[in-house]
Amino acid sequence: MSLLQKLTESKINGMESKIKGVEAKMDDLNIDLKTDMADLKTDLTNFLQEILTNGEKVVKETHDMNKRNVHHDFIDSNVGSKTHHIPKINMRKFDGKDPATWILQMEQFFDLNIVQNTQKVRIATLYFEPNQFVWYQWLCSRKQIITWAIFTE
Repeated sequence: MSLLQKLTESKINGMESKIKGVEAKMDDLNIDLKTDMADLKTDLTNFLQEILTNGEKVVKETHDMNKRNVHHDFIDSNVGSKTHHIPKINMRKFDGKDPATWILQMEQFFDLNIVQNTQKVRIATLYFEPNQFVWYQWLCSRKQIITWAIFTE
């Protein structure tokens, strides 16, 4: 074997050794990355569970409170010989334009007819154009309870 061949072989072996070192470092980095990703996934899962658990508690408490309010409103509305009927009104349907005026008109109607809080959203949605009703359906899918305050945000 000539000197040139020996030098070439030596350089090739050195390069192969360096390549193996780089590959080993990449494997270590890959393992570290997988570990970090697994830790991040665990932390994120725990965080989301904590948020959802707290959110469910708040929603449950609100839902329970609203159930009580609905029950009391039902009892109050049925005291006496006749129930409270809400008259039909001739009001424009909400088409997405000028929501502040439309909400004000609805609130005036509710005040004049002593509409209970538990009925406001249901009555208001009767005066929605189809495109706005799609928004209401979206809102219902996002929230379990829709109060008048949430509805008019």
